[in-house]
Amino acid sequence: MLAFLGRSILLGVVTAIALLLAFPDLRTQMLAPTTVLPAQPDQTQLSFNYAVRRASPAVVNIYNRRYNANDRLQLSTQGLGSGVIMSDKGYIVTNYHVVAEADQVIVALQDGRILTAQLIGKDRRTDLAVLKIPADNLPVIPLNARYKPAVGDVVLAIGNPYNLGQTTTYGIISATGRAGMSFYGRQDFLQTDAAINDGNSGGALVNTRGELVGINTASFQQATDIETYGISFAIPYELTQTIMNKLIADGRVIRGYIGLEARDINPVMARLYDADQVSGIIVMGMDPNGPAAKAGFKVQDILVEIDGKRVTDRRNVLDIVTDLRPGTQVAMKVLRNGQPKTLSVLIGDEPEV
Repeated sequence: MLAFLGRSILLGVVTAIALLLAFPDLRTQMLAPTTVLPAQPDQTQLSFNYAVRRASPAVVNIYNRRYNANDRLQLSTQGLGSGVIMSDKGYIVTNYHVVAEADQVIVALQDGRILTAQLIGKDRRTDLAVLKIPADNLPVIPLNARYKPAVGDVVLAIGNPYNLGQTTTYGIISATGRAGMSFYGRQDFLQTDAAINDGNSGGALVNTRGELVGINTASFQQATDIETYGISFAIPYELTQTIMNKLIADGRVIRGYIGLEARDINPVMARLYDADQVSGIIVMGMDPNGPAAKAGFKVQDILVEIDGKRVTDRRNVLDIVTDLRPGTQVAMKVLRNGQPKTLSVLIGDEPEV
């Protein structure tokens, strides 16, 4: 028995020596101390640097200057804001309230150029204004007409808050189509929780590709004097582009006007007014000297169609009518006592607010 164990041990030792001689790397591994390798760090870093680098050169600082009340030859800076270069021809979009009272507007580009801007036009209803600067080689904000903002999209607000210099904040789109939050007009807003402070007005709200989403206009606190956090608003890019083009073409926004006061229709109202459909608006009143009154509209008429376009609600009517050129004769279909009737309306020019 002992002889068997001895032979087994001797055979094992000889085999081990043979393996070490044949494979010298095994000796290094046996003698090396055991080490625990640290976990590899995540090489993916979340950053919006690409978007900021694409968009920020096109965001400018705007200084509102006014003549001194005691010295009409002396200009002093009265306010500040931001703007966005929309075209290589020098057109800049900003907020109406940034430049509304300005006697002179100074634009400071991120490359150090400082220029006096010409006011092309301003629109109080949408809180938008267009400036033009005489300069070449201008950085233009990236635009993407196919992008549709959606709740949850990450966005960056770029501007000049409190004249600290260009600053970027980020958040998400909290809501779209926020109606009734306009401080001057009736348009819908994008709501975001990206911080927008004094001086950010007129700056760019961009997506993570650096493409323009909207023009920053105000925070909820600025509009209501209520202490809030994370509620800010921007004017959608699509509306911004439309208003900019109109201001460049005419110096002001020419809107169609019919002079109706109405309510959206619902199924209960439809039954009360003997209407088989729920699409339309019910006339509740009108401007006595307005185009609708002159065309023969009556209270309790249900407006269902304008120029061949189906009416869905008051917002839809406002959008259709404001795009019509004043002086245009347009057919409008109404239901009166349940019976269809067509009225010819001469579109008027919306009064200034």
